[in-house]
Amino acid sequence: MNSEELKHIEEKIAAEILKTKAAILHYKELTKPIAPENAIGRVSRMDAINNKSVNEAALKKAEQKLKNLQIALSNISDVDFGLCYKCKNSIPLGRILLMPHTHYCVHCAS
Repeated sequence: MNSEELKHIEEKIAAEILKTKAAILHYKELTKPIAPENAIGRVSRMDAINNKSVNEAALKKAEQKLKNLQIALSNISDVDFGLCYKCKNSIPLGRILLMPHTHYCVHCAS
């Protein structure tokens, strides 16, 4: 991978980190407890509890993605960055740009 491609990947990862951090803040706001003094009906409360569970799962997924992106950003200068962990072939640039935190090529990921 040449330096121009690495620079492009680094910019993409940095942008994705910012977007993921914003999503995490949003999910944290959505997963705050619902105060019992808020007068909502029983069905609405059940709906709110269900939505909270969905948002908590999305929050965990976003936090894991952030960790993976930060690892990818810190590893971008490594000699083996962009190589599949399993088969050691180059991961296509398009895949890295779509999923910069990936460690495997399409063939080995499936």
